[in-house]
Amino acid sequence: MSLFSDNQLATPTIGEPDLPRVLSVTSLNHLARSLLEGNFPAVLVEGEISNFSTPASGHWYLTLKDDKSQLRCAMFKNSNRKVRFRPGNGINVLVKGRLSIYEARGDYQLIIDDMEEAGDGALRRAFEELKARLAEEGLFEETNKQSIAGGYQHVGVITSETGAAIRDILTVLQRRFPGIRITLLPVAVQGNEAAKEIVSAIERANRLAEQLGLEVLLVARGGGSLEDLQAFNEESVARAIHASELPVVSGVGHEIDFTIADFVADLRAPTPSAAAELLSPNQQEYRQTLLSFQQKLTGSISRQLKLYEQQVRWLTRQLRHPGRCLQDHAQTLDLLDNRARRALHWQLQKKKNTLRELKRTLLANSPWQRLDNLKNNQASLQARLVQAVRNRLKGNATVLNQLIRNLNTVSPLNTLARGFSITYGDNNEVLRDSSNTKPGALITTRLHNGSIESQVRNVRSGSNLNEESE
Repeated sequence: MSLFSDNQLATPTIGEPDLPRVLSVTSLNHLARSLLEGNFPAVLVEGEISNFSTPASGHWYLTLKDDKSQLRCAMFKNSNRKVRFRPGNGINVLVKGRLSIYEARGDYQLIIDDMEEAGDGALRRAFEELKARLAEEGLFEETNKQSIAGGYQHVGVITSETGAAIRDILTVLQRRFPGIRITLLPVAVQGNEAAKEIVSAIERANRLAEQLGLEVLLVARGGGSLEDLQAFNEESVARAIHASELPVVSGVGHEIDFTIADFVADLRAPTPSAAAELLSPNQQEYRQTLLSFQQKLTGSISRQLKLYEQQVRWLTRQLRHPGRCLQDHAQTLDLLDNRARRALHWQLQKKKNTLRELKRTLLANSPWQRLDNLKNNQASLQARLVQAVRNRLKGNATVLNQLIRNLNTVSPLNTLARGFSITYGDNNEVLRDSSNTKPGALITTRLHNGSIESQVRNVRSGSNLNEESE
């Protein structure tokens, strides 16, 4: 007998209590997967690998376990490519991933995104913390780094004397420039004492730099796990590199390996061999340069020899018999003698002309000549002055005569000479009107010759001269 009828499952009735929904297995697994992935999107789990398998698809399937429990895990191909070690059964690992369910089987599993060996996990966290702290202090700033010029003549190498790194460095230097000088400061590059030895080697190299002639330091070792490279992730090593007065190049591990020493060093090389490449000149380039200079020198010498040969041939053609040369020199001497005589004659003639000119100038500037000239000038000026005075007097006389004529023309004396007279009143004013006088007044009449004083008896006005005044 079914717990729920078909009608109840299909169409629940309103007002009835809520009944549980019947889910398919797929739906239930899907819901469970969504819940797990939503609540556990990223978890860190540490455990031991067991049941490790790698099918042809390239995905990894394994079980993580501890002493009490186990957990199925899957790591897909696109994620496991980043793992830097080969996992296997019995290896303790630290994984990061998300919880999920494989819906096809309903298996609860962990989808792994990153995987590290268990020891590396703690080292990695310490690495990141130290890196962040030193970066905040400014140890990684480019302004604190020294420039690496390349082409050094003496390099100090701090690495293991028995490791592969020193062999790779020597091989590269032998190939590129055998003349470069190497001073090895052997240290342990792995283990508890490695960091102390590296710090001591850096400090010793700086103390002896001037004495040994060291120009740069190369801190190197081959690749390895994070635990193998731990000596180069120690704070003491980082601070020793930062405090070094010599430039420091880091060539630790392989290309994918990064250590704290790489960030603090003045230059990071991906491998010890690459560091040797950067620090050494290329003898092939030197050889090519030398060959180029040799070719230029050979060409220059050849051109110079050809030029000298041409000059020798020209000089050979110019060689003549000594007697002919003496004849030529005699003719040249005669020619030069004639030129000298002409030049001397010309110079003498020029001096004579100059002397005559100076004599004329001296005579012209003689005091007696100057006095004669002044006398002549004085006589001439005196004659001109007399003539100017005469001309001026003559002109003034003419003007005076003209003025006299003009004055006589308007003179009242001429009018009196023609029979006219001028009558003055008792106040010596000219009488122009009969109203200006009265009977009994004394008047004076001016004639051409003399004057008449008389007393007025009658006064007539207007034009009626025959009418008597009352």
